[in-house]
Amino acid sequence: MNDETDKPEEGAREAEPQGPRGGERLAEARRERQISVLEIAKELHLDEPKVRALEKNDFDVLGAPVFAKGHLRKYSQLVGVDHEDVLTDYYRLTRSQSMPPVVTSRERPRRDLSPGRWIAGIVVILVVGLAYWLFIMQPFAKDEPAQVQVATPTESPAEEVAEADDTGGEEQAIAVPEVEQPPAMPVQDSSPVEVSEGLLPAVVAEGEVRLSITFFGECWTEVVDTTGRRLFFDMGRTGRTVNVSGQGPLSVLFGDADNVSLRVNGDDFTIADADRRGRTARLMLYGS
Repeated sequence: MNDETDKPEEGAREAEPQGPRGGERLAEARRERQISVLEIAKELHLDEPKVRALEKNDFDVLGAPVFAKGHLRKYSQLVGVDHEDVLTDYYRLTRSQSMPPVVTSRERPRRDLSPGRWIAGIVVILVVGLAYWLFIMQPFAKDEPAQVQVATPTESPAEEVAEADDTGGEEQAIAVPEVEQPPAMPVQDSSPVEVSEGLLPAVVAEGEVRLSITFFGECWTEVVDTTGRRLFFDMGRTGRTVNVSGQGPLSVLFGDADNVSLRVNGDDFTIADADRRGRTARLMLYGS
């Protein structure tokens, strides 16, 4: 043998398999299972002529290749044929590539960022932060109210009231301890209220509430009646008993509720836990 006989003949084609291929394979399986063309057409949602064209490998009747391959795959499942073999026949019959091209991801070249871009980005961030501080944060800082220092009273309230009488009734500001208080009722200017240290009269007028406060320690106290008249506004001290009366209900504030005991219209009164806020207490006394 010479070298020419050892070489394969140029242009020789790969031997193709014999027997039914593609749609012909499906038609043969359909007949073996005794399934009519009409039943296949109903399952594929096609008319009979298109099903017969599919069995004859006339795929152009079905339109785009994607429809032909979809019908072949569904037809294969109906008659129990491996759809991979049918699609292989389809690619050979349509002279397409044996398999669709495999798309591989290509690694993108890394781009080195120049230092100039980093510097420019940092400068932009600094400028934005400075503008935010100047135009937004700084005005808020200026608008914050200054803290007010409360001075501890050095004179007793009785002496301050006496000084007010000597100066023609000018109002004197009484410094109060800093106590967390709920919103108080509006207080109106009124005539001086008589505060007695003795016992309250037994008779109570209609709508009037009479309150007796006994102090066991220091407790800042404020009592206001329903008209806004301030009945008592002073620091209670150990052993002192204060009696006041006014139109109810009375709004009462205690700076240290543990240091007081109450009697309302002659009856003992206990401060409820719901009226307490820590050591302070605010309550409304209706007298009934």
